[in-house]
Amino acid sequence: MILTGRTPAEHAGLRLDDGCRALFPQLSKGEIRRIIDLGGCAVNTVMVRVTSRPLQAGDEVTIGVMEKERFVDVRYASEDLLFEDQEYLAVNKAAGINSQRTPYQLKGTVEYAVGLYLREQGSKEPARVIHRLDRGTSGVMFFPKNKPAATYIAGLFKEGKVGKVYWALVSGIVDEESWEVDAPIAKLNKFRYGVALPGKPALTRFRVLARSGSATLIEAQPLTGRTHQIRVHLTHKGLPIIGDPPYGGAPASRMMLHCRTMAFTARGGRSISATAPPDSAFLAICAKEGIAVPL
Repeated sequence: MILTGRTPAEHAGLRLDDGCRALFPQLSKGEIRRIIDLGGCAVNTVMVRVTSRPLQAGDEVTIGVMEKERFVDVRYASEDLLFEDQEYLAVNKAAGINSQRTPYQLKGTVEYAVGLYLREQGSKEPARVIHRLDRGTSGVMFFPKNKPAATYIAGLFKEGKVGKVYWALVSGIVDEESWEVDAPIAKLNKFRYGVALPGKPALTRFRVLARSGSATLIEAQPLTGRTHQIRVHLTHKGLPIIGDPPYGGAPASRMMLHCRTMAFTARGGRSISATAPPDSAFLAICAKEGIAVPL
């Protein structure tokens, strides 16, 4: 829930937390301070994380109210990384956390955790998000460690020169061993995308990794980078991902989509890749469906 208010003249000079309390009396001061600390407060569209910042008359204050149970603190140490060299690092993003800041939070996102790690390593560079995984998706995320590396890898993503392999557990049985879906994707509403015209060209290659009597573990290689591409193309095939109710998937404790591997050629011609192991919840749901994960 997003709340917005404008500071009246009589509240000019109030601390941010006191001003928010006056603007949004339905929230306690403790809740307001928590929101500010998480990075869910903006003054005149600029995020502010200092509770004592004084307000001026006419300041527009926006706060994002996030359920407490949705917040998970995220931190990375060197032993947690999937890959690191002088230009790039890769992490295994957990399911259920955001790749980058939202109107509700900065802390508790992969972006914030990587930025914190860089600072702890003595770097003054920010965490630059050059690609994202959906909140429910787990797996490999790469971050550049400086601006030239960011410019280079952003170009690779734009040109489709970053190899990506995902694992998806779907309800249903597939007869083919491999297939392609070449179908345009368009935004249907605020939350969903679908195969539709006019839409952006989208191509995904699929192959079966394992089957049971009721489910199939599929490898997906998106050759374009459309929003929700794998989710949409599997739904179009009649194979919704387990744990993805917005696209018709059966309920589960997590969405069963995992970015297994990502690879590209860095400047100078060196090959870079990272592979992320699936988490215990992913393995448990596969086991429940009678699927042996090929680790």
